[in-house]
Amino acid sequence: MIFRPKERLSEQEVHSGLNTILKEGLTTEAMTTLTGGTFLVAFALLLGANNFQIGLLASLPTLTNVFQLTSIWLIRKYNNRRAVSVICSILARVPLLLIGLLPFVFGKEAPVNLLLFFLFFFYLFGSIAGPSWNAWMKDLVPGEMLGVYFSKRGRYAQMLNVVLSIILAIAVDSIRKNYPQFELTTYSIMFVLAGIIGLSGAWLLSTVPEPMSILDRDNILRMFVRPLKDLNFRKLLVFNSAWLFAVNIATPFFTVFMLKTLGLTLLYIVPLTILSQLSSIITIGLWGVFADRYSNKTIIAICAPLYLLCVIAWCFVGIYYSLVSNMVLLAFIHMLSGASNAGINLALTNIGLKLAPSREAIVYLSVKNIITAVFSSLAPMIGGFLADYFTLRQLRIMAEWTGPTLQKSFRLLLLHEWNFLFLIGAVLTVVAIQLLPRVREEGEVHKSIVKRILRTSIRSNLRDFFIIDVLLNWQSSLNTLFKGKRVSNAPVQQGPEGPPLN
Repeated sequence: MIFRPKERLSEQEVHSGLNTILKEGLTTEAMTTLTGGTFLVAFALLLGANNFQIGLLASLPTLTNVFQLTSIWLIRKYNNRRAVSVICSILARVPLLLIGLLPFVFGKEAPVNLLLFFLFFFYLFGSIAGPSWNAWMKDLVPGEMLGVYFSKRGRYAQMLNVVLSIILAIAVDSIRKNYPQFELTTYSIMFVLAGIIGLSGAWLLSTVPEPMSILDRDNILRMFVRPLKDLNFRKLLVFNSAWLFAVNIATPFFTVFMLKTLGLTLLYIVPLTILSQLSSIITIGLWGVFADRYSNKTIIAICAPLYLLCVIAWCFVGIYYSLVSNMVLLAFIHMLSGASNAGINLALTNIGLKLAPSREAIVYLSVKNIITAVFSSLAPMIGGFLADYFTLRQLRIMAEWTGPTLQKSFRLLLLHEWNFLFLIGAVLTVVAIQLLPRVREEGEVHKSIVKRILRTSIRSNLRDFFIIDVLLNWQSSLNTLFKGKRVSNAPVQQGPEGPPLN
């Protein structure tokens, strides 16, 4: 197999490569759906994982990002991003096959630590492949369509996630109820299937052409320090690190909370996840268009307070024992978090690509991933310790009505192991949002202008984007939390609003 870069790619080669990357994204999403999220947590709990192990499980994807300097060293040595991406992708998918064999070798006594061991190598090689893939895509995808293209790729992947998740949830829950002795075997088959699909995705990736890159031959440690001397990029690192720490201290335990504390089955949890995905699918295309037209920072400024509202809402889940009231609240949380996370994740990825100089993109992006990995990997482990600490602690706020004929008590707030953790996550999210105004992005437009344009677009596309108008109204109500804070310290740019989206 030859991975020789080309000095110049034809328009046809670029078009063909972009189509193949869309297909490769579907294989990666299928692999991730089969082995991640709710299904991975349920598998780990079935093997007897404790809170700290769940936190460690959640930290592995980012903890292994500290090895991304290896990717820079390999690319500088061989100047072949495609080879590094494809070979490391293959090495990353093989551990999934080995995890699938664990229950066949050890049965129900399969050790959780062995699961963590193989997942470490899965994420390790994936982390090494990541920077080379990002730098490769920066040169392959035309800059003016970064937001639209990757939002399209994300939308296709999420649609697949929705369909596959429904099928898997029905299958796993049916087997758990009717054939409980085969529940562990079901997860084994899922991992083996994920490994096979992942390897097919690596083959697709190998067929995508790579434009020749010009690399700086400077000392690798000096290269690592260079992005840290870039004041604006350093401010982005501070915000990104604070945001990921705040998000990851609580997010990995949402599924554990629903499974263990609320006692919900996969047939309840997976549809909620799908609702979040659908909300993301509806909104991500619009976020991508507006990120390209105005700025990624503005999208973050709009979406971050919406996500904060979701984290706060988690503190009220389970206050009452009514399944209906809890499901309604959970549905609202998942719908809102899906829309807000779609914008935040897309904008954070694109702003990193945008602020990185073209010739040093891989260095800047690797430094960004390595530094933010420290904070995003520490957060779930700290969250696991905090969940254990608050296990035997509880804060209950009650309201009581007493009258001649009626005495009634209402539970206003109940904080225990998980809810304490969610409240801490909400406070840290507020702190992270305050760091965003320091970041500068070329062409940024004040969020009030973009919100007005969004509403104009929504009125023209009411049936497609009705959900976003509701979200914007919620976001506006949160502005009192940040009174006196500006999204940008720079003068507001009154750029052209452009026509409504049709």
